[in-house]
Amino acid sequence: MPDMKTIASIAPYHGGGLGQHLSYVVEEARAAGRLSHYFAKSIKPGDEAVATPVRSRWMPLLARYTPLRWSPGGLNHTENELFDRAVAGQLRRPIGGPIDTFLGFGGTALRCFKQARKLGAKRLELLAANSHVNNVARLHAQAIARYPLETSWLNEAQRQKTLAEYEMADVILIASDYSMRIFIENGVSERKLLRVHYPMDPRFTPRTTKAQNDGVFRIVYCGSMTAVKGVPDLIEAFTRFRSRDAELRLVGGTGSRGMNHYMQEAMARDPRIKMAPGDPLPHFRAADVYVHPSYEDNLAYAACEAIQSGVPAIVTADTGAKEFLREGETGWVVPTGDWKALLERLEHVAQLSR
Repeated sequence: MPDMKTIASIAPYHGGGLGQHLSYVVEEARAAGRLSHYFAKSIKPGDEAVATPVRSRWMPLLARYTPLRWSPGGLNHTENELFDRAVAGQLRRPIGGPIDTFLGFGGTALRCFKQARKLGAKRLELLAANSHVNNVARLHAQAIARYPLETSWLNEAQRQKTLAEYEMADVILIASDYSMRIFIENGVSERKLLRVHYPMDPRFTPRTTKAQNDGVFRIVYCGSMTAVKGVPDLIEAFTRFRSRDAELRLVGGTGSRGMNHYMQEAMARDPRIKMAPGDPLPHFRAADVYVHPSYEDNLAYAACEAIQSGVPAIVTADTGAKEFLREGETGWVVPTGDWKALLERLEHVAQLSR
């Protein structure tokens, strides 16, 4: 009988980057006949026999009525802790049979790891959604020092918990060579690291017709609009872009009052900047270039999906997606946190696409 795997992720099944990681590891285990059970914020329809949705009834109240609403780091750590406790508690029950391998996601797995070990788990796997947490803390601090609009989702308690998970894990799943290098530089043994190649959604394919031929140079970004994602760097570069008629589409939403105020002011000053929540694919179809200015991204699905859609991409040096482009052909890499370098590259691409 194969070793059976139990999986836990705070993400919804196939929702966002984390959810795409979750769906990959779930379906890989299922295809191998190794899926015992999985826990997630929401599950795949029809998976009720092998999956348990886990939602905290307290989080909406904590996020709305307590001081945590002013602390992204405190809110994130609390939500992760509640999830970790809830799943660890359910592991005590015979859900799905014995646990041979337990796979948890970084920052949400320490209590589950300890409980799985007590229940005889032979292997503990940690899926790292980011590069090494010390690198995340350093780069987030750099972004927020430059743009003090909000605070990081990573606080010290979360950093310490994640370090403890690294220590306890038998295997850490890594999504990019960039993250692999960062983990090794931070003292994690290469023998503990497993490079995983996540597939992209097949609906992202190159367009079969030309983008709008109206002379407007269209720049697209998709993701959270935060300081640590480098959105202010993109705004700083774009507001100085005058080489051609242009438009900047930001697909996503803000997560803080500070960032929302910053975006509203930016759009008021420059009507070429537009926010467009929803499916990114139609925006990729219309784009001349995709920009991912993040200060740290283990992978960055959106950038990879843009490249897969045939859109050239500009990404930062601290983004794993840089491995998915061919420099000068399907994209370019710019220094992290350097809006001047980003502006120069945008001007170069604008001339190429005339």
